[in-house]
Amino acid sequence: MTGTNGNPIDTTGPTDHTGVIVVGSGPTGLLLAGDLATAGIPVTVLEKRPRKISNLSRAFALHARSLEQLDARGLADELEATGRPLDRLRLFGRLSIDLTALPSRFNHVLVLPQYEVEKALARRAVEAGAGFRYDTEMTGLVQDADGVTVGTRGPDGRTESLRAAYVVGADGMRSAVRGAIGLPFPGKSVIRSVVLADVQLAEQPDELLTVSAVGDAFAFLAPFGDGYYRVIGWHRGHDVPDTEPLDLAEVKEITRLALGRDYGMHDARWMSRFHSDERQAPAYRVGRVFLAGDAAHVHTPAGGQGMNTGLQDAANLSWKLVSVLGGHADPALLDTYQSERHPVGKAVLRSSGGLVRLAMAKRPWTRAARAGLTGLVSHVGPARRKATAQVTGIGYRYPAPRGTHPLTGTRVPDVRLADGSRLYEALRDGRFVLITPAHEPFSPELPPHPDRLTTAHWASARRTTLLVRPDGYAAWASDTAPDPGALRSALTAHLGPAPARQLH
Repeated sequence: MTGTNGNPIDTTGPTDHTGVIVVGSGPTGLLLAGDLATAGIPVTVLEKRPRKISNLSRAFALHARSLEQLDARGLADELEATGRPLDRLRLFGRLSIDLTALPSRFNHVLVLPQYEVEKALARRAVEAGAGFRYDTEMTGLVQDADGVTVGTRGPDGRTESLRAAYVVGADGMRSAVRGAIGLPFPGKSVIRSVVLADVQLAEQPDELLTVSAVGDAFAFLAPFGDGYYRVIGWHRGHDVPDTEPLDLAEVKEITRLALGRDYGMHDARWMSRFHSDERQAPAYRVGRVFLAGDAAHVHTPAGGQGMNTGLQDAANLSWKLVSVLGGHADPALLDTYQSERHPVGKAVLRSSGGLVRLAMAKRPWTRAARAGLTGLVSHVGPARRKATAQVTGIGYRYPAPRGTHPLTGTRVPDVRLADGSRLYEALRDGRFVLITPAHEPFSPELPPHPDRLTTAHWASARRTTLLVRPDGYAAWASDTAPDPGALRSALTAHLGPAPARQLH
């Protein structure tokens, strides 16, 4: 039998069976694999690259919502110790966002290379039991009512078929998974001939992240922490193919035009050109196959939202796969991945693209729009809070059924609990968390969910009863003490009727 990309796949006897196959071991795939393995779901990660963490990072920023998700996995504190916090995010010109008032434990953006995030996530996934196959390319897939058969080609050229209940494509912009299920990737190139270089500097910049756009030039500097800096630059008047040779002199010239100096760049260890696209798949799910991260959406690097959006995709999808594969939820729950995450991806494309267009404004009316936005965000509280919430990821909420409590679908902040712990510490077991008013006993009539539910009380005098999903969003709430029957119904609806586990 052939897969949807035309490659032959042997479906008569796949040599390995697993719960989920994750294609791609970037931050998105690693967080997802770690969540699944921690929950006891068999997971195999396919990665066509060799087994190593590249130091050629594309992302350099972890925003508050991603740090909260990493905190819920016990990883945030070690990354905080490795990276460098920045309490003001400069977007362009005089437009910057003050993060100190952010309603989060992480009221800053953490500057550190993507490979540091990958190291922490990979270690967690391996320790939890996730299987990894490096130097292994996915050659196609075939899905049926019961699962997905994936064709692979290993480092020695040997082909093999793997079988899984579900497949997640976290394999980047040129996703083989997306191609195999026949999904288009509509959009366009927004900026062409962007230069990248990893260099040493003779002069240290005054700011942790240095960014500016002047005239026809744009440049960005970020530290790796090992003595090298990543330079991203662009010049409107030099639009050449990605294959055009690049030398350090061109990088220096663009940097001088945008930043006023080149900081004595020398000893480039790597240089390249790329183009920045805005694209989004129309669907994040086709049958038993899902897309996440750059396989589902790509956008400009403005605001540093790329890696962060992918991490949020993984956090949203992982607990739903665990619920379904554990026999606790109807497979229809997986449809909410599309309804919750696709609108967020669309919003990120819109905001990051808008920032780039305003930063590189050339015509008088676009320059006027940039000046207006700068004034609005700088001086008007609601506009500033909205912009901050969107860039940092804490402001997104998921759609909720009509008539449900206003908290349903919203991000729950890291509140203190009566036993002295925090909510995001309670979420580290991957369970739902039920928070009830202090000194209010839990009903003995609640359905038993020992491996699915953690119970806690508010540290404050708050009277709300709140059920928090494993990804830190509100699943259900009541402002008055619910009767045992109503609470039992809510728990059964979200956690399932019994703790039985079965792959199907």
